[in-house]
Amino acid sequence: MKREEFVAAAWLDAGEVLRSRWLLLCLCVYTVLGAVFVLVGMRESSVYGFTGTGRVLFSLCHALVIVLPLLALLATGQIVNRARDDGSLELLLSHPIGRTAYLSGVTLVRGFALTAPLALVLGALVFLGAIAFDQPIPFTFLIRAFSIAVAQLVAFVGLGIATSVMVRHPARAITVLFVIWATGVALLDFAGIALMLRWRIPAQAVFVLAALNPVQAARMALLSSAEPSLATLGPVGFYLANRVGSTALFVIGLVWPVFVGVSAWLAAWWAFCRGDLV
Repeated sequence: MKREEFVAAAWLDAGEVLRSRWLLLCLCVYTVLGAVFVLVGMRESSVYGFTGTGRVLFSLCHALVIVLPLLALLATGQIVNRARDDGSLELLLSHPIGRTAYLSGVTLVRGFALTAPLALVLGALVFLGAIAFDQPIPFTFLIRAFSIAVAQLVAFVGLGIATSVMVRHPARAITVLFVIWATGVALLDFAGIALMLRWRIPAQAVFVLAALNPVQAARMALLSSAEPSLATLGPVGFYLANRVGSTALFVIGLVWPVFVGVSAWLAAWWAFCRGDLV
């Protein structure tokens, strides 16, 4: 892959992102969520063991764990199949731009369009809390939370690209994307509780199954970052804190989603480079 090919593909997709206002959409979604949690979070009541800016960031990131996968899937799930369907992909690759450069360029641009507004909003919330509400800045939790959010985006950008490459019909791809998102969200609690109640599966097996879900892995990492003892989770938190540990939970929530996203992207790259353009 030549650098010029990669830059050309990235600039072309950046123009598409600007025309479709994805940057503005992501910024609006993050800002609205942040504003809502600022209104209810800058109070003296204690939730999850802390108040103020820390509470706002924790509540916002807890919501983003569910929102970010949907945004990432919608932003990437129809790039290749739509370009293939309208003929622009064949036209583009008839120029001296390789398939690897094209797929890498659009992946990087879409990832940046999802990540940059999030970094801007989180930074604005932190400084707003410090200046307007005289709240301390929780740098450690901010860095951990942003890392978890980026890992989530990597996971679902990779899954979205894989769906876009492997599901050729755009309408069918939308259905697959929502199934992926709904499965990840539904497996947060309902499936684990059902397994324990219905078949009395050991707690260790339920934890492993939960950790295989990138959304649940990120959620556990977020909880461990907020309160290392995980006391707010009750008996489950006590088990995780003593058997697994908060550091291990954070590593799992960071590494596993990245592994899922990179693996999905490599599978998409392999299929894209060896498949037909039309």
